[in-house]
Amino acid sequence: MIIADFGTSYSKILDLDHPTPRIIRSRDLDRSLRVDLATGHNGKRFAGQYVNELIALARGGKAMIGRDDFLLLDCGSRDIKFVRYKNGRLDDMGWNAECGASMGFTIELLERYYDLDFSRGERPEKTFPVTCGVLGMSSIFDAISNGMSEREAVARFIRGIAENAYRFADAPEEIFLSGGLCENKIFVKSFPCRTTALGRFVLLEGLKKIADEHE
Repeated sequence: MIIADFGTSYSKILDLDHPTPRIIRSRDLDRSLRVDLATGHNGKRFAGQYVNELIALARGGKAMIGRDDFLLLDCGSRDIKFVRYKNGRLDDMGWNAECGASMGFTIELLERYYDLDFSRGERPEKTFPVTCGVLGMSSIFDAISNGMSEREAVARFIRGIAENAYRFADAPEEIFLSGGLCENKIFVKSFPCRTTALGRFVLLEGLKKIADEHE
């Protein structure tokens, strides 16, 4: 069986007979590609069976975290979403494509444009108030035009994005993170709470659990 998380910018594809997922830019996908089970923004285009992203996130988070109580926040290219468990049961979930609009995509775009690498580094001391990935870019350009370094300006923007996502998730004492931004150390370190990055394959883990049940 082949499962996949078809994201806006990147797609993660896994043949259950092999241990390692493939990561492909979504724009490079073969339009004739078909998988057995999928989730993600573009999942319905390529799958025989589609699973809602929040369901896949919840199932994957439960499997990977192994706790009765936790909050898992997924930060994607296009939006942000969370699931919260209490006493071993799904207690709440949320999805925001407005204040989280193009958040991950905007960060990646800025890193490429300014040739920056945030796989290492510390959280900046100050932040920009950011309510949307796209609209917040003006703060970066203004700061750079006033003499701030490109790295510092983008880092402050990233911290603002993280703090906005933290508020969206109801400001918990601890957050588990899912998504490609787990590889951005500035982003992970900018949350004002205990933070654990699970990586970009949490939704695939959820699909694996669902696939096992269908066998």
